[in-house]
Amino acid sequence: MSNILLYAEVTKENFLHTVLFELAYKAQELSKKLDNADVSALLICKTGLAEEFKEAFINSGFDYVYIAEDDRLANYSTELYSKIAIDIIKEIKPEIILVGATTQGRDLAPRISASLHTGLTADCTGLDINEKGQLAATRPTFGGKLMATILCKTMPQMATVRPKVFKPAPENIVKDTKFIYIKPDIDNIKTKVEFIEFVKGLNTSINELDSAQIIVAGGKGLKNEAGFELLKNFAESIGGCVAASRGAVDMGLAPVDIQIGQTGKTVTPKLYIACGISGAIQHIVGMQESDKIIAINTDAKAPIFDICDCGYVGDAFEILPKLTKELNP
Repeated sequence: MSNILLYAEVTKENFLHTVLFELAYKAQELSKKLDNADVSALLICKTGLAEEFKEAFINSGFDYVYIAEDDRLANYSTELYSKIAIDIIKEIKPEIILVGATTQGRDLAPRISASLHTGLTADCTGLDINEKGQLAATRPTFGGKLMATILCKTMPQMATVRPKVFKPAPENIVKDTKFIYIKPDIDNIKTKVEFIEFVKGLNTSINELDSAQIIVAGGKGLKNEAGFELLKNFAESIGGCVAASRGAVDMGLAPVDIQIGQTGKTVTPKLYIACGISGAIQHIVGMQESDKIIAINTDAKAPIFDICDCGYVGDAFEILPKLTKELNP
C-alpha cells in the first residue's frame, strides 16, 4: 500500500500551519488516484502539544499521524527536526512526501531529500498523479515564462508547495485516525544554532494579505505614486487590502512585502482586482486561485483578460476615481 506523508508544521504561536490543511485536501485527491493510498502526517513538537491537535487531524482525513514529542523540540531546529523526520521516513517508507514551502519547510525539505538521496521539486503550484502512478509536480520555470511538470525517478517523491496554492476542504473529512508516538532519537545530536529569542516583525501587511477577502493589486500601469494613491483610496472604499505586481515593486511604487506572484506571495481572496497589471505568468501563479478576478487594463490583448471573470479595457486613472465616487456617494 502506497503512503502519502505530509509534514505538519507547528507555528511559533503553537498552532498547526494552515498549509497542512491545504495539502491534506489535495492529498485526498491524489490518494484516490493511488488506489486510496493512506494519507499520513508527521508532527514534531514539544511534549503534550499533540493532544491539542488530534481533533484537527481526525477532521482532515488523515489515516495515521506519527508524533515525535520532546521538550527540546519546542523551537524548530534544523539538526533535530531533520534527524527525526529522516528516521521516521526510513521506517514507514512513504512514496510521496509533501511539505509546505514556508520558511521552515524550505529549510527542512532539502535536508531530508539530500539525506535520502532523492529529488525535490520546490515551490509547486500543481500536483497530480500521472498514468504511471508517479507524482507529477508542476512549477514555474525559466524565470516564470513556462510551467514545467517534473517527475522524480527515486523514492520517496518529494515536493514543497507554497501556502494558499491549494484550498482546504470545504467540510470535514472524518476518519478513524491512528496516532502513533515515536520516541525521538536525538540525545547524541549537537545543534549548531542556539535559539535565544523570537522577535515578531512589526510590518503586518503580509499577514493582512493572507486573510484578506478582497485584494486590489496595482502594476506598472499605475505609473507613479499618484496612481497607487488612487489604488489605496479605492481599496479603502471597498474594504480591500492593497497588493502589487513585481513590476510595481521594482519601480519603487510598493514594498516587497505586498508583492504577489512567483517571487512574492500566493493569495486566494474572494475578489481580486488587478489594476494596470498585464498578467505575466509570474504574477498569475500568485493569484489565479482567487474566487473572482476583475481586471482593468488599457491593453485589450493583455494576458490578464484571459483569466479574469470581468474585464474593463480602459485607464485605471479614469476608472478608479469613478468607482470610488460611485461606492462612496
